[in-house]
Amino acid sequence: MTARRGVPPTGVVLDTDGVLIDSATLHAAAWKEAFDTCLPRWPCRDARSRPFDADADYRRFVDGKSRTDGAASFLAARGIRLPPGAPGDGPGCDTVQAVAARKEEAFTNALRTRPVHRFEDAVRALGALASLDVPCAAVSASRHARGLLHAAGLDRFLTTVVDGADADRLGLAGKPDPALFLRAADVMGVPVVNCAVVEDALAGVRAGRAGGFGLVVGLDRSADGHASADLLAEGADLVVPDLVQLSAAVWGVRP
Repeated sequence: MTARRGVPPTGVVLDTDGVLIDSATLHAAAWKEAFDTCLPRWPCRDARSRPFDADADYRRFVDGKSRTDGAASFLAARGIRLPPGAPGDGPGCDTVQAVAARKEEAFTNALRTRPVHRFEDAVRALGALASLDVPCAAVSASRHARGLLHAAGLDRFLTTVVDGADADRLGLAGKPDPALFLRAADVMGVPVVNCAVVEDALAGVRAGRAGGFGLVVGLDRSADGHASADLLAEGADLVVPDLVQLSAAVWGVRP
């Protein structure tokens, strides 16, 4: 029997950035710095040259994806064609890899001056799930995720972490491919039909649905709930504003 038939999931895979730790705004700002620096240098016309929107463009094109996939997605949407480049390309504007490297440089620089905090509802919800012996995994396309989760004190609640470094090492495709989620469920030993995915990114919701997970939850932390409709449209079974409400709604515990 699956989670969709009313039985609470026996395992949970959670996105990291924007779900467990408050790093999504930092990622969005880094992407904006990278793209807005390069847009005037590219042969664009009309709407193609408008600045990167750190809310709408971030959620639609890059959130939840690897740096390279995110850069390629946004460039394609603007009709900008760049050579793919090589993984060793330094920060720049001439190749997709160089744009991705520019974003990584901006994000790394931001981490030196702005600490990333955990969401307190994540602490409460993960603690409640631990009390029920429900294993939890964190997933991220970022190579920084494991270190940030440790610094936030959240790794103690997690059975495993699957991040960008694991994706490179194991050859796992990024979201919206479900490979990262499937890896996390496999390490936990939980069948996907009995496992929930919790995501704030549209690409992550698509990945959860494509992976056949028993429950796909959208997380909309926006003050006005403006992301909820898009999360539902991409296939989320339900949308919640925080993880405490999720633990109460699905597992019947309110930490």
